[in-house]
Amino acid sequence: MPVPAHPHHLQLTLANGLRVSLRHAPRLKRCAAALRVAAGSHDAPLAWPGLAHFLEHLLFLGTEAFPATEGLMAYVQRHGGQVNASTRERTTDFFFEVPTPVFGDALQRLGDMLAHPRLAMDEQLREREVLQAEFIAWSQDAEAQHQVAILQGLAAGHPLRGFHAGNRDSLPVPREDFQQGLRGFYQDFYQSGQMTLSLAGPQSLQELQALAQHFADSLRAGPRRLQQAPPALMGDDNHRYPYLHKQQLHHLIACNAPREALEFLCTWLNATAPGGLLAELQARGWASALHARVLYLFAGQALLDIGFTLQPQGSQQPQAIEVLLNDWLRFFADSDWTGLREEYARLIDRQRQISGALALARQDSENLATQVSEPHCQALKNLLNTLQSAPAQQAWQLPPGNPFLQQAPQKQRPGLIRGQTSAHRGLRTFAQDRSRGRRELPGLSFSQALPADSDEGALYLRWQLNSPAPCLGTPLQALQTNARQAGVELSFEAAGNDWLLKMSGLHEPMPAIVEQLARDLAQPDLWQQAPSSPPPQMAIRELLKALPTCMADTGRSADVNASPDLWATARWQGLGMGLPAACEMAINNATARLPGQCAESGHKTQPINGQYRWQTVATDGNEAALLLFCPAPSQSLADEADWRLLAHLAQTPFYQRLRVELQLGYAVFSGIRQLNGQTGLLFGVQSPNVALAGLLDPIQAFLKQLPALIKGSEDLGNTTLAQQFSPQTLPTTQAAELLWQAHLAGHGADYLEPLQQLIQTRTRQHLIDAAQRLNQAAGGWQCLANGAAVGAFQ
Repeated sequence: MPVPAHPHHLQLTLANGLRVSLRHAPRLKRCAAALRVAAGSHDAPLAWPGLAHFLEHLLFLGTEAFPATEGLMAYVQRHGGQVNASTRERTTDFFFEVPTPVFGDALQRLGDMLAHPRLAMDEQLREREVLQAEFIAWSQDAEAQHQVAILQGLAAGHPLRGFHAGNRDSLPVPREDFQQGLRGFYQDFYQSGQMTLSLAGPQSLQELQALAQHFADSLRAGPRRLQQAPPALMGDDNHRYPYLHKQQLHHLIACNAPREALEFLCTWLNATAPGGLLAELQARGWASALHARVLYLFAGQALLDIGFTLQPQGSQQPQAIEVLLNDWLRFFADSDWTGLREEYARLIDRQRQISGALALARQDSENLATQVSEPHCQALKNLLNTLQSAPAQQAWQLPPGNPFLQQAPQKQRPGLIRGQTSAHRGLRTFAQDRSRGRRELPGLSFSQALPADSDEGALYLRWQLNSPAPCLGTPLQALQTNARQAGVELSFEAAGNDWLLKMSGLHEPMPAIVEQLARDLAQPDLWQQAPSSPPPQMAIRELLKALPTCMADTGRSADVNASPDLWATARWQGLGMGLPAACEMAINNATARLPGQCAESGHKTQPINGQYRWQTVATDGNEAALLLFCPAPSQSLADEADWRLLAHLAQTPFYQRLRVELQLGYAVFSGIRQLNGQTGLLFGVQSPNVALAGLLDPIQAFLKQLPALIKGSEDLGNTTLAQQFSPQTLPTTQAAELLWQAHLAGHGADYLEPLQQLIQTRTRQHLIDAAQRLNQAAGGWQCLANGAAVGAFQ
């Protein structure tokens, strides 16, 4: 057995040629698998564009051993996990994350669907219509078409310029030669020698290796197949070109450099610190954002995309912006990277320290080095020297070190007295509480529902304003970036007059982040005028974005006479979770300097019991899209348990009925959504060829069938669902969101345990009664759609 380079990471090749990456991370609460097939859209026969993407879809349609209702997607979703797949230019990825006890069963389903697809003709014809619907949406999506236009400067023969999504015309399913091409592609590439399996979880390396071996035994063995090298990205005399369209300017650079070197360059090119390229462009009023990324990399070819979001003045200065870009690149090439390499290593290490199981597995499937080596640096130097030879003219500065990445001295964990263990944490004595020496804030509390003996925690802060919050300014965007690099995910959400800050990840840098937040919120230029309109998203995503504001504004209107100083009358409350005592005290001290008044009580969303409400949201394109949100009749834990079980039972049958059987659309989903402490069932559909009435009617018909579905179900899923709410198995981010919503609903810190018990003990009759109340709109029905009201909402 090969000796691992890291004591918790092992890479090996099994006897049948399957390459395996195993990562043992004891801190993880879930397991994940990422299976990469070395074949993508550019490997498919030229005669059948989209064939690789089509096959990816077909593999999820079930096998003889595991039909679709028992296949990987349904199984993972039933156990509260996440699952997806992606077809790229030269790879196809399948990945999922689940609780540890069901990891082996999920892996078995993944192996079975890869090894034994049915590829039945009727299923192919149905699934082709799904790709046709996706193609229509893709062709109407402004951002997708923008990405196509960016690549038109490449060499005409390069496959990046081609169409690879697949549609009704490019996938002639009934033709024999197409079937031969489909099966031939599957035979060539979907075998062990063409695959890499990455597993990540809390199990030992030996346990993970046993799971990998069992998975490998289910695959068809085969040799590694070389993928054909593509033609040159650009002509012999060209290696870069600009693309300008409205407020977007892109510089595309073709090169031969390793991904590690290019990612290193992009990190510092994207930096927001003073003295950098973005800061200079913002100071001149030319650009509001810069995003550099590796757009493509295969067989020694790399395509770097440096994109600028332009201000009106910048649209008239594309050549001047290119001059500044070249000048910065020359400056960077001539700089000493020693400090940046050390900072970059800390950044990568911090991201691995905080990544969940799925992120770790997917990172390992990329097989990238964790440090920028001397050869990487030399390759990058060579690239930069070919781009710009003249000395830099501008007085640029390298970005300073991220203050949140600096390692604080290790301190003994507070909160335990002699004789205590971590199991006693939360049972602090009165003397210990007094010893913290902090001034308690009335609206800030710290929950002991999550153990404080890990490195992770969460903090939620919510402001209630008298008017809708304007757009975020540059200071908070920089704070977000620095926090993310330090292992803390920081997000800001506006819903009506509420402004919510979520912070989750490593708790060590959190007090310093809150201190910087307090300073940033005090800046006069914090809020900015709304930037140029972002490219419209697909309709269903626009509706999802509008839903929180819609529900927050129910029964409430903004104060038209609000003070221009947003903080003058602002009230805020907060909740910290999973934080050790010293961190709680530091956060308490830092939040005392936040603007607004810390207050115990917050705004409660007004119930809409018995009401049918409709809100029209303008979206781009002409496809019909609809969301139906059905709140529980009350905020009691019994009602929440009923609603969660209904969602658990309905998820797979709803998808099967509307997407597979009725083929209403490609965006079909259902599940639980919590908004401002209010638990509700959410159903969503987007269709390219069915009007809104044709979307609402099948949803209502499905809801009417729920009592019969409950009566006919052998297993209501009580145990499976209840297990998903254990603090010991919930990832910190998910547990924190549940506890925050419970806090808003008025539940105590012990919310998870009684919720588990109620879910476990709900009977068939409880659910039948709940389904009847759902159909009677006992908690109300809120519909968001991109058209006028239909049906019962008229």
